[in-house]
Amino acid sequence: MAIMEKEHEMKGDTEKPEYSPELTDNVIAATGPKAHPRLKQIMPSLVQHLHAICREVDLTVAELMMGVELINECGRKSTDKRNETLLLSDILGIESLADEITSKLLLSGTSTSDATPSAVLGPFYRADAPLLPNGSSIVSPQTGWYEQAKPLLANVSGRVLSKTTGKPIPDAIVDVWLAGPNGLYEQQDDEQPDMNLRGRFRTDALGRYEIVCLRPTPYPVPLDGPAGRLLGLLDRHPYRPAHIHFIVGAEGYRRLVTQIFDEEDGHVKDDAVFATKDELLVKFERREGDERARWSLVYDFTLGEA
Repeated sequence: MAIMEKEHEMKGDTEKPEYSPELTDNVIAATGPKAHPRLKQIMPSLVQHLHAICREVDLTVAELMMGVELINECGRKSTDKRNETLLLSDILGIESLADEITSKLLLSGTSTSDATPSAVLGPFYRADAPLLPNGSSIVSPQTGWYEQAKPLLANVSGRVLSKTTGKPIPDAIVDVWLAGPNGLYEQQDDEQPDMNLRGRFRTDALGRYEIVCLRPTPYPVPLDGPAGRLLGLLDRHPYRPAHIHFIVGAEGYRRLVTQIFDEEDGHVKDDAVFATKDELLVKFERREGDERARWSLVYDFTLGEA
């Protein structure tokens, strides 16, 4: 950072230089006639915007190299258990914007009022969570914080419905995951067994699912990587509001990637990754007479046809 500041101090108050536009034109013109059609559409705009940013802020080579190293470090940090590059796009709002664009393109010309809104996947999804019977708990008692987490045990249930007909969808798969009360997903936490707080559930003949999990708690995005350091440099808080992740899918229907957010969490108004939506706010109710769960939530998911 000191090198970056020094270079711009050396420039001082001198008049802003003129940068030739020919380089940008040449890069765009280099695309060949057999290029991928979608790339032929995307790349001219990408090059124009990137070059315009460089000219606007007088980007130096040292600053470029720091940006390149940031992306390289995200790649080195990413594994099948943590996607640091996606986390970087999250804190910049890019995944939330792409999610909005995708939803509107897919639903163009159709009514969206009855469809469950989508939300970002996030960096901690893991495929192939165990397929469990309805009503099963995804909270392992083997975790060090289990006793302290008992007051958060929650029964989450509902139905998966067709947006077009309103009828229940049997055999839909509800894939769910969330962080522990210590703010860590199982792959971040040595105290949690593999696939803790993760599971897949198949809806019954009436489209119903039922899960025992935890009422979620807010947590900071990881600060031990480049995305977290960037938040610090931007003087931004790292907190995500309390939420539960879902992927809901069924044959003949569009797969829904979404989250639900506890409306009582103060961070629903300033989510570090800009993913909250009013339609996804939920209210947990106290549950009496059930030792397996202290809280209840009933939430229906509505899918659009593929």
